[in-house]
Amino acid sequence: MQRSEFHYDLPPELIAQTPLAERAASRLLVLDGGTGSVADRAFADLPELLRPGDLLVFNDTRVLPARLIGRKPTGGRVELFLERLLAPRRALMQLRASHVPQPGGEIELPGGARARVLGRADRLFELELDVDAVALLEAHGQVPLPPYIARPADESDRERYQTVFARAPGAVAAPTAGLHFDRAVLASLEARGVERAFLTLHVGAGTFAPVRTERVEEHELHAEWLAVSAETCAAVERCRGRGGRVVAVGTTSVRALETAARSGTLAPFAGDSRLFIYPGFTFRVVDAMVTNFHLPESSLLMLVAAFAGQAATLAAYRHAVAQRYRFFSYGDAMLITPSSAARPVSQHAF
Repeated sequence: MQRSEFHYDLPPELIAQTPLAERAASRLLVLDGGTGSVADRAFADLPELLRPGDLLVFNDTRVLPARLIGRKPTGGRVELFLERLLAPRRALMQLRASHVPQPGGEIELPGGARARVLGRADRLFELELDVDAVALLEAHGQVPLPPYIARPADESDRERYQTVFARAPGAVAAPTAGLHFDRAVLASLEARGVERAFLTLHVGAGTFAPVRTERVEEHELHAEWLAVSAETCAAVERCRGRGGRVVAVGTTSVRALETAARSGTLAPFAGDSRLFIYPGFTFRVVDAMVTNFHLPESSLLMLVAAFAGQAATLAAYRHAVAQRYRFFSYGDAMLITPSSAARPVSQHAF
């Protein structure tokens, strides 16, 4: 499989630079992976598109203000960008400076805090801080908007680049499918009889890394920490028992659920995952997904193509471009059901 097979042409003006005034005001492209048919809807229509007894699974990770500006003892500027937390006072970070500090070097941080470089692995540096990392970032960090948003973050992004149900701090990028849900939509879903469950996957900066190998199968995906609880596994089992569908909100929820089911049966899981989902993958848990539009030739687009079928996915994207949908993090959403090839035979009825 070639990376170029997942290319589509996207006019730059369709990349959403700001959120809409209301979270649920986005459009919703509905893709039936079984037939390839598409329908143009509004995100506020989601409750009527789901069935009583369905289960929505959300990622409750909380985005940290992951960008900090520090100084070397000589006065030189250092930009720090969190990759992931390792412990309350230890973190993997990207560092940018005219001369990057070497192991043993120190960095002066806002609020009088300090960090010491413990070591380096490729582009990442392991740092030990003298204060709690989450508290430091919340007090002095900047919102880490994606690289395709061509503006500096402002104060409003602290609220809008965060889901209304965010709970567990640790992500450096938002699980963007969840950004469309506001309290009114959640209440409508509950009134409809759609249940919900939560898992945690801390989205890393690697989510924006391109697939660099031409052969898709040779690409190694970045690791992300996730946790799927026994409670969420039980909610999925109850959903199955009543004939409902498991609807993953975002590719991060898809990846977490399918990681927890790699043994063949969904079970509680906590730890790192490098699961790379591309066409040919058999989905064991997810019956439908809500997701945003993803970059050309990206691992996330490949995941969607594995679920709905490559031809159907790219045709839907061409439709979205023609209909002037808004793309990427602050853009519009899709509701997708799978192709028959993506499901085990025993689950085709869903």
